[in-house]
Amino acid sequence: MTFVARPPESEIDQAPVAETTVANDGFFPDIDPAAVRDAARIPTSITPARLRAAILGAIMSVEIDLRVWAAARVAEGYTTLAAVPATQLDGQSVQLIRYNRAVALFTKAELIERHRDFDTTSAGSKQADELDVSIGELRRDAMHAIRDILGKSRTTVDLI
Repeated sequence: MTFVARPPESEIDQAPVAETTVANDGFFPDIDPAAVRDAARIPTSITPARLRAAILGAIMSVEIDLRVWAAARVAEGYTTLAAVPATQLDGQSVQLIRYNRAVALFTKAELIERHRDFDTTSAGSKQADELDVSIGELRRDAMHAIRDILGKSRTTVDLI
């Protein structure tokens, strides 16, 4: 006797969900989920819907820190981030590279934080602790990209 596994009927007729571009506010660039997957090494096991939700969260996080800066650039007459004068690397504005980097890193941090796939054994607990470090590093690097856009130093030191 042969056994053949079949997916549930509800999954048989579903077409794969296409990853469409996430439209941004007009000043900041639209985000291509495939580019985020590639840049942040996000596996295809993360569904397009989960990835899109994490990208939207990342865009909102970055926007909070860049809101005033972007408004000042618009007041100066620049209608998009790409139009703001900046050094070019690989044919692209470093400001665009920094923005896309911040969004990709915040996206990955949120996905790791919200969608951990480990067991609850001691090995799973150790893996969770290691992921906490990774989440912090991803958020730190995203903040570095934002601070670079703002032209601020990366470190703040207060004397106590």
